[in-house]
Amino acid sequence: MRVIIAGGGTGGHIVPALAVARTLLERGHDVSFLGTEAGLESKMVPAAGFRFQPIRAQPFIRKASVATLRAPVVAVTAIRECRPHVRAADVVLGMGGYVSVPVVLAARREHVRAVLHEQNAVPGLANRALARLAGVVAVSFREAARVFPRRVRTVVTGNPVREQILRVPEERDALAKEGRRDLDLDEGRRTVVVFGGSQGALHVDRAAVGACRLLADRADVQIVLITGPAHLDVIRRAIPGGAAEGSIRVGGGNGILVRLIGFLDRMELAYACADLVVARAGATTVAELTVCSLPALLIPYPFATAEHQEANGLALQRAGGAIVMLDGQLSAASLADRIASLIDDQDRLQAMSEHSGRFGRPDAAERLADVVLSTGQGGGR
Repeated sequence: MRVIIAGGGTGGHIVPALAVARTLLERGHDVSFLGTEAGLESKMVPAAGFRFQPIRAQPFIRKASVATLRAPVVAVTAIRECRPHVRAADVVLGMGGYVSVPVVLAARREHVRAVLHEQNAVPGLANRALARLAGVVAVSFREAARVFPRRVRTVVTGNPVREQILRVPEERDALAKEGRRDLDLDEGRRTVVVFGGSQGALHVDRAAVGACRLLADRADVQIVLITGPAHLDVIRRAIPGGAAEGSIRVGGGNGILVRLIGFLDRMELAYACADLVVARAGATTVAELTVCSLPALLIPYPFATAEHQEANGLALQRAGGAIVMLDGQLSAASLADRIASLIDDQDRLQAMSEHSGRFGRPDAAERLADVVLSTGQGGGR
């Protein structure tokens, strides 16, 4: 079967798209991508070994401008560009975001069936607009299904994650040993991993620095702080002793151990070492934490569209796998207090871990591939 996947702009769309693409490829199907040259997909997709065809697509613009006036022309041109590519497909998978809009509309014109995938608990504008044109909408959170009209068929598949992350539950001990070596960590300490996404989150980083100062005498704790490349030097200078390379002992020889990292390509190593994760609540982060059965303190990005990160975090909190702290509540003191109370309560961490694992869907790529293939064979609307 010939499958075209449309999506991009951010890693949140591309990472699950690549995960399901690999599953479809392993089953013997032909997979190619449509996306923009300006988005991350133009680099990530070819690097993963898939065919990539650039198209013109434009983000939704909510204010008056020259670009707003040109938007209908750009949209019509993009649909026209997509039609020859879509015409040869058996099914189209739209991963949400503006990139998927012209591709799904072109599929409609060419009478090619389409599937949409929604990563967040609050569906994005593109998927809400396209839902009635799709044979089925696959969702990662049950909460998202309630937003679509009743006549739209929805199915919960979960959010596909990278194969490396899926290895963590079965290979945790070996990966943790490798992680402690590569990340310069102590075996006997409890490990808190803090990150704000691929670009980092300066507010979270600064609160973490302050929390490290307040927890300076904790000889039993170590913190892996992944700052994002742009923030590494600023945060290093803010930590006492941070001018040195490698691990930093904030409280002296018997104090808390802090490992600063600008970017970690192998997040599976950090996850395997973690007793607790402090992070934003993006869809990919929630999916990865839950397939790894990790307890989390989630701090949703406050400016996420329609507060979808808060909805993501609250869904996991209701399931018992996380605690949500709003960005406005975040401070050095509040973060230090939450970290200490959780890391000192092993029974609670264990319960959160179990709930997190039950929430996770490690078979999400397989489930989504099933939906795509079923729809392509005529199983959709």
